Amino acid sequence: MTSNEKNTSALIHLSTLSQYIIPFGGFIFPIIIWSSKKNDSEFIDANGKQALNFQLSMFLYTLLLLLISIPVLLYSIFKNVSYEDLENGNFVFDQLSTGNITGIVIIAAVAFMLLCFSKITEFILVIIAGVKASNGESYKYPLTINFFK
Repeated sequence: MTSNEKNTSALIHLSTLSQYIIPFGGFIFPIIIWSSKKNDSEFIDANGKQALNFQLSMFLYTLLLLLISIPVLLYSIFKNVSYEDLENGNFVFDQLSTGNITGIVIIAAVAFMLLCFSKITEFILVIIAGVKASNGESYKYPLTINFFK
């Protein structure tokens, strides 16, 4: 395995961090690098697939978190408001009692903490994968769904 293959593989993993600067950069740059070099080496191909599978998995987990937390949050906010109040425009924020606010804050805090935890974990795992790839080692991300095989 050449140093070029190691460096390209590490770059694929580390390019996913561009998502913190450019929206969808975590997908765009690894796809560009991987698709241009995947036929040159099996090592590059395997690392590109791992990086993209991990990014797609994290995106899916984030979507699921949002799909679960947003309806629960909306339900918590509007559970004491009748349809007639909404229809007549009589919804007043005074109807949000302290008990409702506490539940809303807890739900929002848990969702926010899970999102932060997943992003910190993602950042650390990408760094680990980049270092392993630069050393010529294969790295398999945990909890990754294999979209590309």
